[in-house]
Amino acid sequence: MSGLLPDDQIAILREQGFVVARQFANPEQVAALRALAERHLRDHVAPIEYEADLRYPGAPQSRNAEGGLTVRRLLNAYARDPLFAQWATDPRIGQWLKRYFNETPVLSTVHHNCVMTKHPAYGSLTGWHQDIRYWSFSDTDLVSCWLALGPETRANGGLSFIPGSHAAAFTPDQFDDKKFFREDVPQNADWIARAVCPELQAGDVVFFHCRTLHAAQGNSSDRVKLSVVHTYHPESCHPLPGTRSSSQAGVPLAGA
Repeated sequence: MSGLLPDDQIAILREQGFVVARQFANPEQVAALRALAERHLRDHVAPIEYEADLRYPGAPQSRNAEGGLTVRRLLNAYARDPLFAQWATDPRIGQWLKRYFNETPVLSTVHHNCVMTKHPAYGSLTGWHQDIRYWSFSDTDLVSCWLALGPETRANGGLSFIPGSHAAAFTPDQFDDKKFFREDVPQNADWIARAVCPELQAGDVVFFHCRTLHAAQGNSSDRVKLSVVHTYHPESCHPLPGTRSSSQAGVPLAGA
C-alpha cells in the first residue's frame, strides 16, 4: 500500500475497513513521540490503565500480583503533553480525514486518545472485537488513526484485521457477553480465516474503521511495543447525550 495517493488509500479503507499509509509521520516526529512515551512509561505518569485492570488473557490477576504494574495504556494523550496534542491534530491527519468524511473531522478525547503499549511479559492478548461496541454516537462512521512508534508484527503483538468486516451485518450470537467475536462459533471461522496482520515500521499509520474486527497477540520480542492511537468522527456525528462518549468535548481539526 506504499506510495498510494490519499484518494486511493481512502478507497481501500472504504472497501476493506483499514488501510496502511507508509511513513505518514517523519522520523524526527516519531523519535520525539517515542522518547516522550518511554519517559511517561518509565515514570508511570498518570492517568494509566494497567494490564491487571482489564485482566485479558496473559495479564496479571491484580496490581498486587507479579507484573501487576505492567502498563497497558497511557491514557488521555491529547491533554498529557503538547507533543501528543500536536500529533492528534496534525494537519495531515485532518486533511486525510476530511477527504474521507467530506467534512471537518473531530478528535474524540474519550475513546482511544492514548499510547498503547504491549510488554513482552504480562502484555495480554486482545480478542477479536469492533471498537464501536462500547461507543455511543449518532452514526457509526468513525475512523481511528494508529501510529507505529517502532516495528509492529504478529510476533510482537501487532494488530490483525479482518477485511470487509466493517460492512458485515453480524448477529448478537456471534459475540460473547463482553462483545468479543466468538472463535467457537462455526459461522465466524470463515471470517477469522481472512485475517491479515500488516507489518508496520516506525512512522507508518493504519487508518481503520470502528466496525472493523481486529485483534492482537502477545509480544514475544524483547522490547516494549508502543503506538499512538486516536479516533475521529465527522462534525455532523455527535456523541449521544448522557453516555460516556459525551463525557468530554471533542476537538475539531479546524485546519483540515
